[in-house]
Amino acid sequence: MAYPVNMMPRAERGRESIYAAIDADQSDAALRWFTELQRAIFNLEEMPTRCPVTPEDARLRHLLFGRKPHVYRVIYQIFEKRKKVDVLHIRHRARQAFESDDLK
Repeated sequence: MAYPVNMMPRAERGRESIYAAIDADQSDAALRWFTELQRAIFNLEEMPTRCPVTPEDARLRHLLFGRKPHVYRVIYQIFEKRKKVDVLHIRHRARQAFESDDLK
């Protein structure tokens, strides 16, 4: 059963920020990379439990996307009863660990 993937406002802002930062509208390679990132995020609908739990919070999981040194963490929460996934935040892996307040 598919789990609809919902981009929360903070994650959407992160996605837009990444698009702008890599100049995806000016580079075919950047646009392809960004498209693959989006595809990876929305593929969470098939098997959201395949990604590991975050070290910061056992209720959350993270999808790692990219190659070093350009790895991004897609932090999300699964709601089993409602069969849905909320993407909470997209951040560069090199950033410090997040606090729960960072996801609001």
